[in-house]
Amino acid sequence: MKKVGIVMGSASDLPIVRKAIDTLASFGVPCEVHVYSAHRTPAEAADFARTARDMGFGVIIAAAGMAAHLAGAIAAQTTLPVIGIPCKSNNLDGIDALLSTVQMPSGIPVATVAIDGAANAALLSIEILALSEPELAAKLDAKRAADAAGVLEKDAAVAAEFNFAD
Repeated sequence: MKKVGIVMGSASDLPIVRKAIDTLASFGVPCEVHVYSAHRTPAEAADFARTARDMGFGVIIAAAGMAAHLAGAIAAQTTLPVIGIPCKSNNLDGIDALLSTVQMPSGIPVATVAIDGAANAALLSIEILALSEPELAAKLDAKRAADAAGVLEKDAAVAAEFNFAD
């Protein structure tokens, strides 16, 4: 199975990124995690992206806040799918990171999830890998069914408490 590369621009992003790591682990998807900055360690970030396919990666998740150039810098160096996680910061509540991550030039796509949306970044990675891994597809189907059952349980509880006939 291909692994997922997770790159964060700063170790301070780890509490957010941990949600992606945990989600991948719950599906049995291997990952490798690094701290590379688009601005402070651009050579290392570029080298990671350029060699990722040969190193067995199928998807790269890049998390960064503020200027949030990391996902784009990674995407510029690889044709693997790159998923950006814009991270909330004290400045503009992460809207700056969201716009920096989602506004990529034509030809260098970055899939972008919500601000601090690490769990969805992991699930999107799993969906991509599941295209060639039937057991992952089955696990995704089971998760969706369990999630739906949970919502219907809550609906039944709310209906029992509040819905009554005159």
